[in-house]
Amino acid sequence: MRKGLNPNKNRKSTKSQYLHQVVIPVYIPHLEGYFSGSFEIFKFCIESILKTSYNSTFISIINNGSCAEVRAYLNDLLFEKKIQELVHSENIGKINAVLKGLVGHNIPLVTIADADVLFLSGWQEATYDIFATFERAGVVGLTPQFKSYENQSGNVIYSNLFSGKMKFTEVKDPDALKMYYKSLGWDESYNRDYLKKTLTISKDGIKAVVGSGHYVATYRRCVFSEMFTYDPAKLGLDSEKKLDEMPLRKNLWRLTTSDNYAYHMGNVLENWMEEEVKELAPAKDSVRYSPNFQNIRNENPLFYFVKNRFFVKLFSLIWIKHIFYKFKGLPKEMRRNY
Repeated sequence: MRKGLNPNKNRKSTKSQYLHQVVIPVYIPHLEGYFSGSFEIFKFCIESILKTSYNSTFISIINNGSCAEVRAYLNDLLFEKKIQELVHSENIGKINAVLKGLVGHNIPLVTIADADVLFLSGWQEATYDIFATFERAGVVGLTPQFKSYENQSGNVIYSNLFSGKMKFTEVKDPDALKMYYKSLGWDESYNRDYLKKTLTISKDGIKAVVGSGHYVATYRRCVFSEMFTYDPAKLGLDSEKKLDEMPLRKNLWRLTTSDNYAYHMGNVLENWMEEEVKELAPAKDSVRYSPNFQNIRNENPLFYFVKNRFFVKLFSLIWIKHIFYKFKGLPKEMRRNY
């Protein structure tokens, strides 16, 4: 039996007070073996985002089949109003968990991050600077990576091929770059020139690295306007590649902050992590940024093919690369093996 009229019927939702959403899926099924340090690392992740984000940030955590200890911790965070949204689920896969965090919101910027990301002070301000400066910016990462311009960035290079604003410049924080690859389990046998020079684009005093990874990145909401609703992969395969390609469909660029604004912690607890979190400076809502994003249409299929398939294939030729390296200012001694 129903009596009376629901007071919310036919009412529109009020405009959100939030400018920025952060979506973090977490999968810690137990606290042994591979996952023995993951819970503490996840706590550092949460503490870092709470310390460094503005009040206009909506934090969504998707519990993707984690153990009872993690579930209880997350319930406390929600009860204490430290996070704004919590979804509990069995393990449905990382990308499907991300999808649950994306739906039901219309917040203009959304950061998707792994549960082992340590956010650093100033990350939002640096992100906003890039979105405000580069009108085609669709994705902004926080951790510069080796040769990121080779990952889904054909449209950036195509559009700036003859522009003096795009060139090889000094890596701003080589130590942070080394830490990132150490966190992935790499040894130091990689080309050391990658620690010296990287491809960047500059405008109005703001510099960004061309390309972006996906372990932590901020997207324009419009990137997800035609989102798929299910992915069969639990992790890996081509699941994250789908996210990587979506901005290209709207001719939006993948960029990264020139300085390092996040650490990848991995699954091994280390002393520096706790020290880094303790030193984080709390964010102050002194930066007011109102994204005035125009409605971006899908890229013409022919132009999409030319920029992201044909041009990328052409750009992969060694002799073309060497001409590009010279043209964009890579030192002669680095060109042969870069």
